[in-house]
Amino acid sequence: MLVGLVLVAVWFWHNRSAPLPPIKVGILHSLTGTMAISEKPVVEATLFAIEEINQRGGVLGRRIEPVVVDGRSNWAHFAREARRLIVEEEVSAVFGCWTSACRKSVKPVFEELNNLLFYPVQYEGLESSPNIVYLGTVPSQQIIPAINWVSTHIGRRFYLIGSDYIFPRIANWIIKKQAGIIGAEIVGEGYIPLASQQLDELVAEIARTKPDVVINTLNGDSNLAFFQALKQAGISQQDIPSLSFSIGENEFQTMQAQGVDGALTAWSYFQSLDTESNRGFLKRYALKHGTNPVVSDPMETAYSGVHLWAKAVERAGSLAINGVIRHLRTGSVVAPEGIISLHVENQHTWREMRIGKLRGDGQFEILWKSEAPIRPVPYPLNISKVDAALELKKLYRAWDLNWAAPKASWEDP
Repeated sequence: MLVGLVLVAVWFWHNRSAPLPPIKVGILHSLTGTMAISEKPVVEATLFAIEEINQRGGVLGRRIEPVVVDGRSNWAHFAREARRLIVEEEVSAVFGCWTSACRKSVKPVFEELNNLLFYPVQYEGLESSPNIVYLGTVPSQQIIPAINWVSTHIGRRFYLIGSDYIFPRIANWIIKKQAGIIGAEIVGEGYIPLASQQLDELVAEIARTKPDVVINTLNGDSNLAFFQALKQAGISQQDIPSLSFSIGENEFQTMQAQGVDGALTAWSYFQSLDTESNRGFLKRYALKHGTNPVVSDPMETAYSGVHLWAKAVERAGSLAINGVIRHLRTGSVVAPEGIISLHVENQHTWREMRIGKLRGDGQFEILWKSEAPIRPVPYPLNISKVDAALELKKLYRAWDLNWAAPKASWEDP
């Protein structure tokens, strides 16, 4: 009897002192292909947030274990890997995706398997899912304020250029509607497949039409070819400025030889933001990634999203998705850009908006800032859900039931 009690006591003591199993989370981004230029840095920022949380004890007393997966700039592969992360790796949440083609491809997977995707990039709106936390901005927060600003301060003749998939097409559809409201003119519009480097023809059209501003919704490394083509055509940012919605400090750092000084972009966060929270963040990030690290809005958003998730899990007291979502909707974090919180109804974030002008040192001079965080409205007030559904359906069918033009470079053979 005594031996049995001793054995039971030893068993309880051993299990009491044994570490709790880690909480696995997925990181699903492109480490190869056309989107790697933008997504690799987001992975670094996501891992940095996880490391910070682990250093202070993890979540619920458990270490966070990241499972990093390469989406290969291929939306079908993203969907397969999302399913594998949830089913085989048993992750509690996934942080990832950049293009809307990828997000729309994985969305049914997260809804079917009832898992959470934390999406860190601005997008075209017209969507809301209980299984996606939309950390980035929608057009009512980013595109529409930026279009209004350039029409007032630069000019009202726009040329629209973009990658041929769902985000640029819908973004420009919204811009054209906004142009009609403010009396702006669309002098031209052109698209190239994702990963395409063939920009000479569209740049020649820009030279011919002489817009006041080029509205740029290209994604990935096509941007390098675009700004190079502008330089070769003798078009400087002083002659015809560009306003970009999908590239920031990381991408522009690789283009300094292309004469991009003066380029405009609209984001909630710029590395040059002079606040106490941002200075502290950059100092900590530099200790990990060396002096003078480059940080962009999607990186800062992804970093803040991990902290938002961790705080919600702690408040919920478990990883049960309903409890986590409930606390996400009522929680907030002090991010490098300021306070980030979710709208209680649509799981999009309240964000401030800023317009920056690229300086010679690769950082941005902030030209304009919203007076307060802007309410996330996935469906702009001048667009009905019926019209939005029809436009989305039209594009989806035109692209052979895909969310990008067929035969894009990232498709499986």
